Amino acid sequence: MEDIKEEVISKNFIEQEIDKDLAEGVYDHVQTRFPPEPNGYLHIGHAKSILLNYGLAQKYDGKFNLRFDDTNPTKEKTEFVESIMEDVKWLGADFEDRLFFASDYFQTMYDCAVLLIKKEKAFVCDLTAEEIREYRGDFKTPGKESPYRNRSVEENLKLFEEMKEGKYKDGERVLRAKIDMASPNINMRDPVIYRVAHMTHHNTGDQWCIYPMYDFAHPIEDAIEKITHSICTLEFEDHRPLYEWVVNECEFENPPRQIEFAKLYLTNVVTGKRYIKKLVEDNIVDGWDDPRLVSIAALRRRGYTPEALRMFVNLVGVSKANSSVDYAMLEYCIREDLKLKKPRIMAILDPIKLVIDNYPGDTIEYLDVANNLENPELGERKVPFGKELYIEREDFMEEPVKKYFRLFPGNEVRLMNAYFVTCTSCEKDENGNVTVVHCTYDPETKSGSGFEGRKVKGTIHWVAASTAVQAECRLYENIVDEEKGKLNDDGSLNLNPNSLIILKDCYVEPGLENAKAYDSFQFVRNGFFCIDCKDSKPEHLVFNRIVSLKSSFKITK
Repeated sequence: MEDIKEEVISKNFIEQEIDKDLAEGVYDHVQTRFPPEPNGYLHIGHAKSILLNYGLAQKYDGKFNLRFDDTNPTKEKTEFVESIMEDVKWLGADFEDRLFFASDYFQTMYDCAVLLIKKEKAFVCDLTAEEIREYRGDFKTPGKESPYRNRSVEENLKLFEEMKEGKYKDGERVLRAKIDMASPNINMRDPVIYRVAHMTHHNTGDQWCIYPMYDFAHPIEDAIEKITHSICTLEFEDHRPLYEWVVNECEFENPPRQIEFAKLYLTNVVTGKRYIKKLVEDNIVDGWDDPRLVSIAALRRRGYTPEALRMFVNLVGVSKANSSVDYAMLEYCIREDLKLKKPRIMAILDPIKLVIDNYPGDTIEYLDVANNLENPELGERKVPFGKELYIEREDFMEEPVKKYFRLFPGNEVRLMNAYFVTCTSCEKDENGNVTVVHCTYDPETKSGSGFEGRKVKGTIHWVAASTAVQAECRLYENIVDEEKGKLNDDGSLNLNPNSLIILKDCYVEPGLENAKAYDSFQFVRNGFFCIDCKDSKPEHLVFNRIVSLKSSFKITK
C-alpha cells in the first residue's frame, strides 16, 4: 500500500492545536488512535476518522494505534473485529504491531474505579436506571443527589467487590462517579461508570460480570496507550469535561487531550447500524457488504479504491461545523481515480445481433485496440472481429428520432476500432421486437488504415459473437428513494425498488474470464465495472457497476 502521508489533509484547526501543544512542551510526540466498537461494519464516515487520525500521526512522525472499544459484550462479535481490521488495512492506515483491545485493560479500569472510591469520588448506587434518569434532572432543572451518594468508602469498596464477584443481578447496582448533580453539563451529574452485566465477552469470556461504561473506559484506554490527541466527532464535545475529569482523577501523568471535529454526512445514504441490520435480516441486501450500502466493505466490493476514498476525505476536509456532502462527490472521486488506470473494454449489456452480410464467411481477424486512449502507457490488445457481432439494443432504431446518428436503415456508422457499416434491414420476432440487424461493411475503412474518405457521425461499440463471453452485470442505485427522502412517515426506510437491476445476458470481450476479484474496467459508454468478489466465477462472470461515466458533480481546480 502506497504511503498516504501527503494525501491526507487535515484542516488547520487540529494541526494548529497540535503545533501549539508541541511548541509549549505539553507533549514531545504525537500519537493518535482509531477506536471503533466492534458492533457492526465500518462505513464511509469511519473512513474519514481513520484517515484523519492516521494522517496526523504521519504528518508529525508519530504513531497510530488501532484499538477496539469492546466494553459492551451485548452487541460485539469477532466477525466485526475481523471486518474492521480488514477495512483499516485496506485504507492504508498502518497500525504496525499496535493492535489493542479495551478489554485488555479491564483490570486497570477496575483498579481506577477502586482508586476513585478511596478518594470518595465514586459510590455504589442502588437506584434503578429509570430512577437515575429521573434524579438527573434536565437542562432547566438541577439533578437530585442519590440517597446512596454518601455511603462510606468501606461500604462502597465492599459492595463494588461484591458486584465484581457476581452477587448482584444485572441492573441491581451500579458504580457512579461523584461529581456535581447541579452541573449545567448533564454528563457530569454523577454518571454511571460501571454496571453489572452477566454476559460472555468475545475476548475475556466469563472472566468479568461488571463492565465499564464508555465514557469511563475510553479516556483510560487513551491514557494507558500514551495517546496525545484523542480526535473524535462533535457529539463528544459535551463529554470532554468528563473525559478530562477521569484522566485527572485517575492520576494519569501527561494525560491525553480530546479535540472534536465534524462528522461526515452523505446525502440520502443509510449508515445507521440499526437500519442496516434490519436490511440484512430481512434479506433486502445480501449482507453488510452489499454494494448498495456505504460500509467500507460494501464500497470495496462495489469497486471503490482506497485512493478514491482518500481523495474524497481530502475534498470534504475537516471542520467544526456539521454539514452534508452530496454522494456525487464520492462518485467524482472514483471516476477521477479510475479513468487513467483502467482499460476500456467493449461490453454489451442489452444485446441484439448485428450481421455483416458481405463479411467473408467464418473469418476472424484481430484488431489492434488501445487499452486507454488517454493513457498510452497501458498499451494495446488484440480484439477479435467477425461476421456476427453483438451491439447495444439502443444503437439501432428502425424509425429514428431527430439527431439519432446510430444505426437505422440506410445509415452508415463506424464500428469502434473496426469498419464503416451501413444498415440494410432487420429481423423481428412474432411480437415485433427486433432480434437481428443486417448491414454491409466497407473493407477500405478499417481503423488505422489511413482511410480519409467520407465522414460518419455515429460510432458504436460491439463484441464479436463467436468469441464473446457471457456475463451478468449488476447496476446499482441508491438503496433509498432520493426524491422522496430517506424515511417514511412511520420511520421505516423508503426503499428504492430500482436499487439493483440484474442483467443476465450481457457479453464482454474474451479474456475477462481470467479477471480476479476486485479487478475493474471501464466498459465503453456503460461505466466502470468491477468483478464481484463473492459471486463471480470464471464460468459465470458477475460485474458490479461501480459508477456511470456521467457526473453531475463539478470541482474547480
